[in-house]
Amino acid sequence: MEITDYILKDIDPLEEKRQVGDAQELFSQTTYSHIPITREEVYVGCLNENDVHCLEATEQIADHAHMYEVFFVTTETNWLNVVEIFAQNSTNLMPVLDAESATYLGYYELADVMTYFNNTPFLNETGSIIVIEHGLHDYSFSEVSQIVESNDGKILGAFISRIANDVAQISIKIGADTSFNTILQAFRRYGYTIVSQHQEDAFVKELRERSEYLEKYLNI
Repeated sequence: MEITDYILKDIDPLEEKRQVGDAQELFSQTTYSHIPITREEVYVGCLNENDVHCLEATEQIADHAHMYEVFFVTTETNWLNVVEIFAQNSTNLMPVLDAESATYLGYYELADVMTYFNNTPFLNETGSIIVIEHGLHDYSFSEVSQIVESNDGKILGAFISRIANDVAQISIKIGADTSFNTILQAFRRYGYTIVSQHQEDAFVKELRERSEYLEKYLNI
């Protein structure tokens, strides 16, 4: 299934010649944070629900064009970029334009896009997620891939999940048919810190056993 299959058309954009009251009524009937606005059938931006409720119902939408928030995707926008644009604009409705003519086609709903994300192998396939940390300027995805694949692992997905104090945190999903302990030890040899907890981690097991032994010894 393609992400464009999720384009919705059940709500028409409002022409900016309409009254603000029409926008207020539309917001009262939906749970959307924004609604698309058109000027002579051409998309010009979105109105934010919080802004609309501060306006007089009898005013014309066009009188508040300075409030338009201009964001959109096209039919050729990759689904991951669609998620990014949703987040950047704090919205749950995303206008979709034709990639060639820029004609307004409809919109994506955030919940539908996240459903699409949930069906990707990163979340849908059986496997485990390893979270590692390394210096922001010291890691590379080519090295991460080499470490996993040289130890018979299969990467289903990877992304930067956090950056703080010049340290990058990388989340990696690895296929189930893998010796995780071997991969964990390989990352440590290359200077990566393992953030996630894994039952297969022999290094952590050994530390725990030594700690328990030391505790028993001190209690003698």
